[in-house]
Amino acid sequence: MMNRDMIKSGIFILLLAGSVNTALAQQKSTAEKLTLMARETFFTDTSASAKWSYDMGVLLEGATAVWRNTGDGDYFRYIQRAMDNYVSSSGTIKNYRPDEYNIDHVKNGRSLLLLYKVTGQQKYLTAANLLWEQLQKHPRTKEGGFWHKEIYPHQMWLDGLYMGEPFYAEYAAMMNKKEAFDDIANQFILMEKHARDSKTGLLYHGWDESREQKWADKKTGQSPNFWGRAMGWYIMALVDVLDYFPENHPQRKELLAILGRTAKAAAKYQDVKSGVWYDILDMPARKGNYLESSASAMFVYGFAKGVRKGYLPKSYFPAAVKGYAGLKKEFVVDRSSDRADLKGTVTVSGLGGKTVYRDGSFDYYMSEKVITNDPKGVGAAILAASEMEMAAMPKPGLGKTVTVDNFFNNEFKDGPAGEKIPFHYLWEEDDNNGFSLLGHVFNNAGVKTKTLAAAPEQSNLKGTDIYIIVDPDTEKESPKPNYMTAAHAKQISEWVEKGGVLVLLLNDTGNCEISKFNVLPEIFGIRFNEDSRNKVQGLNFAQGAIAIPSGNTIFKTAKKVYIKEISTITIKDKAVAALKDKGDVIVATAKYGKGTIFAVGDPWFYNEYIDGRKLPAELENFKATNDLVNWLISQVPAKK
Repeated sequence: MMNRDMIKSGIFILLLAGSVNTALAQQKSTAEKLTLMARETFFTDTSASAKWSYDMGVLLEGATAVWRNTGDGDYFRYIQRAMDNYVSSSGTIKNYRPDEYNIDHVKNGRSLLLLYKVTGQQKYLTAANLLWEQLQKHPRTKEGGFWHKEIYPHQMWLDGLYMGEPFYAEYAAMMNKKEAFDDIANQFILMEKHARDSKTGLLYHGWDESREQKWADKKTGQSPNFWGRAMGWYIMALVDVLDYFPENHPQRKELLAILGRTAKAAAKYQDVKSGVWYDILDMPARKGNYLESSASAMFVYGFAKGVRKGYLPKSYFPAAVKGYAGLKKEFVVDRSSDRADLKGTVTVSGLGGKTVYRDGSFDYYMSEKVITNDPKGVGAAILAASEMEMAAMPKPGLGKTVTVDNFFNNEFKDGPAGEKIPFHYLWEEDDNNGFSLLGHVFNNAGVKTKTLAAAPEQSNLKGTDIYIIVDPDTEKESPKPNYMTAAHAKQISEWVEKGGVLVLLLNDTGNCEISKFNVLPEIFGIRFNEDSRNKVQGLNFAQGAIAIPSGNTIFKTAKKVYIKEISTITIKDKAVAALKDKGDVIVATAKYGKGTIFAVGDPWFYNEYIDGRKLPAELENFKATNDLVNWLISQVPAKK
């Protein structure tokens, strides 16, 4: 499928991209350039007639990826402003009509879920509930496949899988709707069953169960052609749904197999010369056919994310590299140093209709307009660029694992579905209290993230390179706290002695159990003082600002950070102060055997203070997080 030259070129581009990673801090990446252009151009209409359209959801998911990669809160604010133009304080959605049963209208639900998870505002969940309810009543084929729209009866289109299923899966996972995953898997299985061509492996754009449409083959019900963007939607839907699909679900393997077959067919029709894809995939030499940007971006995204998440074998990554190079060369045009345009996107292609009938012929597809800066094309290109930029980031932590404790910190809250759910400093948690962005930084550096809910022992810490204990519970936080004991401390210290890297992120007195916990850090010459420094009134961020002197061995790029309500530290023996402020030790480190300890009296690497939504730009907590992750990785002993 892919020759050695392609593989070598992929490795070379990755190395080159990694070598200039530091320069990217000073200049805007392709994903940012496209997002900054889009932010000024699309979905700024606040009028009463503003249309609730699926392309907004595609673009905002691109902006979400950029926000997570940069920690720049302006990107999140753009997403929120765009959605707030439609979502009322009570959770109704302007210009959305569920009784139209248009599956395109479900697409934006993923942005609603993001906003709910991050902000906790009920209106976003209420709005998402409306889209969920539409899916429960949406018309279906006899086998249970969603119609694309009520005005297109008995028809399944590839497009519809992307419009409906990622939201369906994410909502089901969040609301504990386990039964929904049978239905979600069935949508992909039915679409492939009825649309896949056995000869090429490609999928036809649409399928008509009734065979009544003029475009439908009377035997198979299939439309006549393989439209690039339709297959692009399908592969993006698969890699996004798999993020939420239960690991133990019996049909997960089938979805992975469908993704594998889809990727194999798409890779086969990648243009050798340009690296991108034609609008009609299997007719590159036919007069009028052209290289199309949105489909190309979608395949790059599907391949790159599929490899990153382990859904596809690594052999697909060179195709992503070649496709991304072609995407930038053929379609991305720099407008200025921090803005870019995307050309070569077909505005729309469909099937059937009443005003002008779309017969699915080659000539029909060639008749649709191709423009610069179509929002769905731009959104797909941002997603592709974000994936490739993540892949290009240096991976010093490849093969290493970071585990966050969920034993000493073991809090629960009422979840959106009414059941108790764990929260506070967890990888999967997107709200202010979560570690989702810290986990993202670790993942971008090649480190796998895990959670340990049991008492730490050398046996269950085996395979963990970095172990984070954060904010041990008090009785007000947990009715039966798991306190640190000498036995726990012995297990952990022996793990450290063998080469483990231990991260202790405590809190100030009153918000954290310190006295009992100190039995562990005192082994290493570190003691957390039961005090509270840097108390901040309201949004007076200056009260929590701490300058980082040049030459700091841990925080090499961040100059000033925000840490409020700190337990200061006393050090002795071999422990050293890694950051001091006004005579107080803020951060301490120690060596113990082959291992390393990092300690600070506040868990300040959580979302609220690194996601850019709250702090002014001069407080560089996101930079400091990247600095810390790189330093922690560097402390892991080399394996012999």
